[in-house]
Amino acid sequence: MLNDLYDVETSVDLQTFEFISSGPKGSVVKVIRYSEINVKGFYNLGFGDKDPMTNYISDMAVTNNNDSQKVLATVAATLYAFTDAHPNSTVIVTGSTEARTRLYRMGITNNLSEIEKDFIVFGLGETDWEPFSKNITYGAFLVRRKI
Repeated sequence: MLNDLYDVETSVDLQTFEFISSGPKGSVVKVIRYSEINVKGFYNLGFGDKDPMTNYISDMAVTNNNDSQKVLATVAATLYAFTDAHPNSTVIVTGSTEARTRLYRMGITNNLSEIEKDFIVFGLGETDWEPFSKNITYGAFLVRRKI
């Protein structure tokens, strides 16, 4: 999964990561930001395209640069770096749309055996968090590094 990655620039606190997606739509700056929510030790994984004029990060942008696997692998690699620096953190991941959440679920499903070597993964079912299972639709995901 982590074989083909983009080069990433990282903030000092390892909570913000930037890389450039390259493809038929040109070069697009992508930003991954881990932001602590109102529960200590829980972080939201935010991800989107950076507008070069305003520096605004849009999680609704659709790049279509034909590099989605490389982009997802790069995002996954930042999860390793972030949890190395913040080992007791729990990361919440959900897509900005139902289709993106499904894309994340498919990425987890396709790489589950590799992911589970280093992480514990939960999915948000209809009423509560449960251990991630393939072929179940989830509304969000919780990821925690195995210690």
